[in-house]
Amino acid sequence: CVHLGVENIHKVGAIGIPGYKWECKIVDENRNTVPQGEVGELAVKGPGVMICYYNNPKATDEVLDKDRWLYTGDMAMQDEDGFYYLVDRKKDVIIMGGENIYPVQIEDFLHAFEPVNDVAVIGLPDKRLGEIAAAIIQVKEGYTCTEEQINRYCRKLPRYKRPRKIIFAEVPRNPTGKIEKPKLREKYGAAFLVAAENEMNAESEMNK
Repeated sequence: CVHLGVENIHKVGAIGIPGYKWECKIVDENRNTVPQGEVGELAVKGPGVMICYYNNPKATDEVLDKDRWLYTGDMAMQDEDGFYYLVDRKKDVIIMGGENIYPVQIEDFLHAFEPVNDVAVIGLPDKRLGEIAAAIIQVKEGYTCTEEQINRYCRKLPRYKRPRKIIFAEVPRNPTGKIEKPKLREKYGAAFLVAAENEMNAESEMNK
């Protein structure tokens, strides 16, 4: 539904502007249009939009409204020239202490660190902040990397975007190359945090 002409090739990262007979808008949680330049959910409308989910009216109502707008679940923003940029998936957004954190932005940043082979950033539950950002980092073969090195590298990020937990492990991807974040949330969710905290407390008691 969007296109990016050759004359606008300088718009690196943009997915384009609405194509013929297509409309796009970016909305907040209440589906109100956000000001240009702000991040929100991308909604599209046009001749190719689906009619419904087969035999699933509830799922249909969640993504399609009466005016045939399809709410994609993608977080995006529109620049001053009308070009759209995808930021992240709505379900992957981490809300930490009221701040929205977009994992893809942190992942792209960490990918530039030489020892990092692959990385996934997910939200983990936190009693005080609601969620915290955790980075699962797969180190390149032949390299070593420590939590201190990652934290030092992340000082270039705004404080609220810095991962609060670093986990060195393999990053699972499906056959299409997409990170399997549900698996990571299941593996490193609340139960993992409690077990890690108990282990730290036990070590602390032993060292007294």
